Amino acid sequence: MRYTLAFPIRYRVVPRNGPPLTGRGTTCDISSAGLSFLCREALPMGSHIEMVAQWPANADGRCPLDLKMTGFVVRSNQGSAAVRVTSHKLCADTSATLSYRASA
Repeated sequence: MRYTLAFPIRYRVVPRNGPPLTGRGTTCDISSAGLSFLCREALPMGSHIEMVAQWPANADGRCPLDLKMTGFVVRSNQGSAAVRVTSHKLCADTSATLSYRASA
């Protein structure tokens, strides 16, 4: 089942050839097996993608939560992308410990 949710997301795509691509977007819908989101550019099909979404709730009412996901780009065009999610984990805000920073 897919849920319509809109919240900020940062991503890093690792294409088979070329440098990693980073960016920001907004989720459209999400399920345990997939995700679609708005983005500014088309992403390479089949590429591995790492994503961090700002979860709309806090742990204990204070600590921000992030939903970390990995997967593969299954559909993309100018303005949106769809991902098959292969792993996901809800954890404390990771913005300070990410090995990458998405560009604005």
